[in-house]
Amino acid sequence: MIAVHLKKQTLKKGLTIYCFLLIFLACGLASCNSSTEKKKFTIGFSQCTLGDNWRKTMQKEMERELAFHPEINFIIKDANLSSEKQIEQIQQLIDQKVDLLLVSPNQAKPITSIVEKAYQEGIPVIIIDRKTLSNNYTAFVGANNYKVGLNAGTFANALLKGKGNVMDIAGDPAGSSATIDRHNGFTDFIKEHPGINYVKQFNVDTDPWQDELGEFLRSHTEIQLIFATNDRLAFSAYSVCKKLGLEQKISIIGVDGLPGENGGIELVEKGMLKATILYPTGGKEAIQTAFNILNNKPFKKDNDLASTIIDSTNVRIMKLQNDKVLEQQQDIDKRQKKIEEQITVTKNQTNIILAISLTLVLALIMGAILFYYLKENRKINLRLAKQNEEILDQRNQLIELGKKAKEANDAKINFFTNISHELRTPLTLVLGPLDELLSSAKLHFSAKAQLEMVKKNAMRLLRLVNQLMDFRKIEEARMKLKASENNLIEFVQEITNAFREMADKKHIAFRVDTKDTSLNVWFDVNMLDKVLFNILSNAFKYTNDQGSITVTVKKDDLNTRAIIIIEDSGIGMKPETLEHAFDLFYQGNEGAFKGTGLGLALSKELIALHHGSIKIKSEKWKGTMFEITLPLGKTHLEENEIDNEVKPYYLNYEDARIYTNELETVPLVSTENIPATSKDYSILIIEDNAEIRLYIKNQLNKNYEIIEAENGNVGLNLAYEIVPDIIISDIMLPGKDGMAITETLKNDIRTSHIPIIILTARGSMEQQIEGLKINADAYIVKPFNIQYLEETIKNQIRKRATLKDHYTSELSNEGIKSSISKKIDRKFVSEFSSIIESNIANENFGVDDICKEIGISRVQLYRKVKAVLGYNVNDYILTVRMQKAKYLLLNEDLSISEISYKVGFSSQAYFSTVFKSKFGVTPKAFKEKKM
Repeated sequence: MIAVHLKKQTLKKGLTIYCFLLIFLACGLASCNSSTEKKKFTIGFSQCTLGDNWRKTMQKEMERELAFHPEINFIIKDANLSSEKQIEQIQQLIDQKVDLLLVSPNQAKPITSIVEKAYQEGIPVIIIDRKTLSNNYTAFVGANNYKVGLNAGTFANALLKGKGNVMDIAGDPAGSSATIDRHNGFTDFIKEHPGINYVKQFNVDTDPWQDELGEFLRSHTEIQLIFATNDRLAFSAYSVCKKLGLEQKISIIGVDGLPGENGGIELVEKGMLKATILYPTGGKEAIQTAFNILNNKPFKKDNDLASTIIDSTNVRIMKLQNDKVLEQQQDIDKRQKKIEEQITVTKNQTNIILAISLTLVLALIMGAILFYYLKENRKINLRLAKQNEEILDQRNQLIELGKKAKEANDAKINFFTNISHELRTPLTLVLGPLDELLSSAKLHFSAKAQLEMVKKNAMRLLRLVNQLMDFRKIEEARMKLKASENNLIEFVQEITNAFREMADKKHIAFRVDTKDTSLNVWFDVNMLDKVLFNILSNAFKYTNDQGSITVTVKKDDLNTRAIIIIEDSGIGMKPETLEHAFDLFYQGNEGAFKGTGLGLALSKELIALHHGSIKIKSEKWKGTMFEITLPLGKTHLEENEIDNEVKPYYLNYEDARIYTNELETVPLVSTENIPATSKDYSILIIEDNAEIRLYIKNQLNKNYEIIEAENGNVGLNLAYEIVPDIIISDIMLPGKDGMAITETLKNDIRTSHIPIIILTARGSMEQQIEGLKINADAYIVKPFNIQYLEETIKNQIRKRATLKDHYTSELSNEGIKSSISKKIDRKFVSEFSSIIESNIANENFGVDDICKEIGISRVQLYRKVKAVLGYNVNDYILTVRMQKAKYLLLNEDLSISEISYKVGFSSQAYFSTVFKSKFGVTPKAFKEKKM
């Protein structure tokens, strides 16, 4: 293989060089052909819009002029009347490093800065039509809009013979310098002729503005002439006047003087407009100026284009001139097309000649390359022979390693299989005597309940062992399908009968739904019963009392497959659980049950052996549906998968018991009502397994008050609510897990003092260390000894009692703080004592004030202080006051009355009474004895 690889590499190198030469020559050919076409200059044109006829005419004029300059590459960008977009497009042209920039601004002010930027970067800039607010540009091409307005005023004065009422219509007076200049030129002229009355400027800033213009003209019948700042507005104004019957009364003047349909020239010719003022586009002049700049020829910075009035006297001549220009342009276009066709023919002929020459050159080069690589190939063959020997040695080593790995894997599989078989033997010896003991009538009811729990969990273990053994058989491909033809409906009914008693106990509506009495299908009865047992067991497990479970057996619409649907009204699955439902060893957290992650995975494998499929649909709180499909007939089966001997199926009671046993509720006897000798301490048990919870409760209920929580969230809330003396918690819990609960409670001032015992099946040293790191007081691994658990609880209570002994000996606050082991408890005592000492002289100071300062409830404060300090809160406040009084009597020269006020007593007599009851002597006698 390496030899072939090296030969391929050699050939690849040769082809690479060949291709490189081919590309090199092709590029030379292309450069020869394109040398005549290379563009010398690039001009970028930013047009504010191509949406009106005047701008289109400008572009056509540019294209006509560019036809004489093929060395120019012309790029047009349409801003579509958006100043922001035009700024962005100009920046793009700057980034492309165009040789010259043409700009027809949408609005003068926003475009000024970007035009200045291009100019400052050394790009010549020609402004067309509208100037910017800066002189930083190379040239300007356009007509004087102010003069256009003056011309309109001159014509209006002549038309009205120096007397009349006029108005003008402006398109965008806010941002268009052209509109502003035309309006100013028109109004300035009118001001100098008192006989002409200027009525109003009508701004087109609403739509439809024609309706508003009509209303205005109805209310102002004196209007005789309208000046529109472009022909498009003039035509719209004419339409309004005609609609009102005023087209003969009101004369209209427009601006642009464009040729074509509905252009200014045509409108004047038809008599719709009295005149239009020719406003040259400057397209031709802009290209000519650009050409002069790029070729370093003289040019004018300001190129003012002449405008003229087109009326009935000259409109015919103007129209003929424009038609003649268009005709000449069409002729130029035809000639240009012919020239381009001739150029294309020349190019093709040149390409053919060059291609032939290139082929001959490449043939010579390829011959030389092949000769060179033939020599190299001989050298490579010698190296390859040596490498092949090395590869053969490595392959032999890999084969040996593979054999050893297979032997190790086989040994592991055999051990696993043997240990699984060995587990079945002791389980049989456990279950047999258990059944015999449970059948005894002399057995005490409490002992019987305990044995029922042992039996249930032994059956659960047997089911797990069986499933593991089946999986191992599938992995080893030792589980072979032995399909026989059976009545699927009778088979399903036989399986479902095993669950009838359970359905009655839980009041579940359980039925088999089928339209047929017989449906013959080829399947392995010993495999399919495991699948149905697994799914039905799950359905009953997750369906609450009064629910429903339906099993449907039918054919598909094409009569090619049998379908079994098992649908329940249970708690359903979340999307993340549904996604992994068939994954091996995946355990979802749905409800109070947690599976092994084997049942559904095994079911899927068994159905796959039948060449069928299994699907699941589920939605949280809306139930679950399993759909099993099996092919009809036996053409899909291999010959060794068929068992032609018909064997009627009989329900195996032991198999059924394994699957239905887990659904049974073991009637464990609670000792809750047994009289207790002493219940000074409360224990909160947080455990999701109800049997373990009840077992612990039964063992501890005689001496402790027991509170139960079935998940982490409930347990956390109960810990805050009741503040128990001890907490026993599992780690694997629905909601918050045991580690999170421990960390939360140990870092909360209200519960930091509570001893927490972790009780879990996670017994690795790392997990135990993790538990102790978050301040768990003890870590007990399941299976546990109940006596060990009881002694652990007693030990934690003794530790608390030892600490409380320090608090009841009237130590100072510093002594109390130093004797508290946990930092958060020391913080609580420090804060608690500080609040009392700072308010010791306040006779109205009480528990509510402390709660407000610390931020906890009265119940939580009482329980916290009792647990940490061993005092009632009020007793502790009184003790502090008395200790303070003793100090003042011993160390300060104060009267009894003054001391009573300093320690919060308004009555000296009451102070003396309390002091004597506390210390057995009056304050006065105590002070005299000291003296």
